[in-house]
Amino acid sequence: MKPLTATALHGLLLIASAAHAQDTMTVSRHGTQPSAKAPAQNFTGAVRVDPLFAATAPSRVAGAYVTFEPGSRSAWHTHPLGQTLVVTAGSGWVQQEGGRRQELRPGDVVWTPPGVKHWHGATASNGMTHMAIQESLDGRNVEWLEKVSDEQYGK
Repeated sequence: MKPLTATALHGLLLIASAAHAQDTMTVSRHGTQPSAKAPAQNFTGAVRVDPLFAATAPSRVAGAYVTFEPGSRSAWHTHPLGQTLVVTAGSGWVQQEGGRRQELRPGDVVWTPPGVKHWHGATASNGMTHMAIQESLDGRNVEWLEKVSDEQYGK
């Protein structure tokens, strides 16, 4: 599996979006979109992204499964219109800047309001998968910031 750049991920989502640009219902079959390694500049450790759906105008909503191996995590980031995470497997952590790290388990749902700086990922000993759902504003659904340090992750 090759690393996926942010530009390549955007391209995959545009391709998926073009497939939906019609006036009929479509079914996207599981396994028809390739998995990709998350961009190393935005994540620490082994993280895989499985695209689910791209925004289809007039909608701005896109979603993907993100799987974190133990110890893996996102960089600090914000979302212009917020983000919803639905934990589907494993155990993980989420933390808002200035807040305490919170444990996540399957079935937990996290809403992060627009502009709130945060990170999420697996615990040190267990992997985690979540569905990430977010809207785009002016073509962007995330603003990546600095990486979460080992010290910040361990708190």
